[in-house]
Amino acid sequence: MLLGGLNVARALGLVGIPVIVAAPRACESALASRYCSGGMRLPPLSERREAVDALLHAGKHLAAALGRRVPLFYTNDECQRLVQDHRAELGEHYALLLNDAEVADAVIDKDRFQPLAARRGLPIPDTVAWDSLESFPRPVLVKPHAKFASKVSPMHARIFGRGGKARVFADGRALLADTNVQQVREQLLIQEYVEGDDRQIWSFHGFADEDGQLLSWFVGRKIRTYPVLTGTSSFLELAHDDEVAALGRQVLASLPLKGVFKIDLKRNSRSGELRLLEVNARYNLWHYLGAVNGVNLPSIAYRYLVHGERPTSEPRPRTHYRWIYLRYDWRAYRQLAARGELRFGGWIASLVSKPFVCQLFSWRDPLPFFDRGLSWASIKLRRVSGTLRRWLFTAS
Repeated sequence: MLLGGLNVARALGLVGIPVIVAAPRACESALASRYCSGGMRLPPLSERREAVDALLHAGKHLAAALGRRVPLFYTNDECQRLVQDHRAELGEHYALLLNDAEVADAVIDKDRFQPLAARRGLPIPDTVAWDSLESFPRPVLVKPHAKFASKVSPMHARIFGRGGKARVFADGRALLADTNVQQVREQLLIQEYVEGDDRQIWSFHGFADEDGQLLSWFVGRKIRTYPVLTGTSSFLELAHDDEVAALGRQVLASLPLKGVFKIDLKRNSRSGELRLLEVNARYNLWHYLGAVNGVNLPSIAYRYLVHGERPTSEPRPRTHYRWIYLRYDWRAYRQLAARGELRFGGWIASLVSKPFVCQLFSWRDPLPFFDRGLSWASIKLRRVSGTLRRWLFTAS
């Protein structure tokens, strides 16, 4: 059972693992995938009790029909929180491997993660207190305490911009001068900014058993994000870096982590030192890129949860394919071009230097792309017809 996530559905589908997609929206792209063997409409996740009851009802019937519990995969923080908060109930019918409560809460709430990581001696960026901002001379990064805050805070768009997850200010005084930030200061976390562009952002991905033993892993690196520096991934690649892998293993052991995880790191462009930015404990878009490069973490998780199987050899991820969200990467290019950091020829060269897989389109699985296109066209048509009707009514 997969709570949304086209990239994860494709990773599982590549190795023939059947996927039932559960989603609160009919427009979920994974529902149109050839790898979706069944669909389930969930109540809105804001109606938590109803959503849990729907999952329990489906899980009970699936477990009875198959004679075993079914793995439940989740692909965003809201679904992760839902599963964590109801792990006892859901665990009766679904095969789950979750972190202990302290770690599970900390990887979602940044105000809990910072002190936890500090207690475990992990190299996190320094937190900057509000009363020291006036005299703080270096760049600072501001982000919401909770990962859901971007969806629930009405100030988010004004502070972070469309699609932004954080914002960088030149120094403490520049932050204090922003009136929007001041209005929601209790919802924000302030850190010293780790210098460097998007290519300095690395990640260590893996799956660990109940004792925190690593079953498989790969290292990823961002090429571009939109918005630049603080936004959503738009162009990604797998890479080999022993220092990133070593720190990833240290974080895994220190917390410790169980199940699926992604550890985000950034290398300071001046000092070369790595800093731990955050940890995610859910399935994500990187897993499709990992799968086409030879390390399929959703498949490894499935086989461990269902059959207790462990990989018999160390992972040997390739770096042949990249991953792109073309619509966002075009916007990222335009931002970088406006800053004088990337020319059109350089952008095109980056796209053709290696083959890539896409966020939406796939020759093997084209229906999600066309389904999204039809939805977009339908929305545009309704807007145009609504504008036309208002114009005709005004004209008459």
